[in-house]
Amino acid sequence: MPLLLVDDDQDIRSLLADLLSLEGFHVDEAENGKVALEKLAENSYRLILLDIMMPVMDGIETLKEIHRLYNTPVLMLTARGDDSDRIQGLELGADDYLAKPFNDRELIARIRAILRRTDTNVALNTQNIINFEGLILNTATKQASYKGKSLELTATEFGCLELIVSQVNLAVSRDDLSLKVLGKPLSPYDRSIDVHMSNLRKKLPPRENNDLWFRTLRGRGYVMLSDEYCFNHNEQDENASQDDKFGRVIV
Repeated sequence: MPLLLVDDDQDIRSLLADLLSLEGFHVDEAENGKVALEKLAENSYRLILLDIMMPVMDGIETLKEIHRLYNTPVLMLTARGDDSDRIQGLELGADDYLAKPFNDRELIARIRAILRRTDTNVALNTQNIINFEGLILNTATKQASYKGKSLELTATEFGCLELIVSQVNLAVSRDDLSLKVLGKPLSPYDRSIDVHMSNLRKKLPPRENNDLWFRTLRGRGYVMLSDEYCFNHNEQDENASQDDKFGRVIV
């Protein structure tokens, strides 16, 4: 996984990117916190190098959002080296702090030290993260987000979403949802799963491809469709009915 370098100064980004590349690191760049969060919604990173003084969204606000949504370690970089900045960054969850100007070797040493401490935890945390086309599910904290924006889901809604996302392009029955999410067999005339799924559909933001996140299968349950499946299905016949290998799909 690459490192993410967040700094509004193009010259500094170029210099640091070159330095880190020489040390064997692949680097993605972002010019402010907003762009950084957009990249985090699409990619996983071993470490974030984060400047404090930036336009649009400064490093402190960005750090708050990063630690609300992700477990990625953060090394703060700033031209302001006073104690208040350092303490605030560390209190908000930064793993380390380095004031500009700094020695190149010290930066590399700090980065390697953080990675040594956190790589085991990052590997474990990665197992808890599901990233489906910008939709991020943290199965440890039961939090979901899309494009960096948190989704206010109930525990049951999160459980339903996690189950269908883990079986993309495969039908998930209402019985499975009831057993695995609600912890009980589905009884006759029980519409609770349908209500939860309806609420979930309303809370999910518009998808980038403007298609539905998931579809209802008459008598079968629900299916979460990938972008690739949606594209291929629409390309084959834009005017075709929704009958396919899943059964009758109710949009």
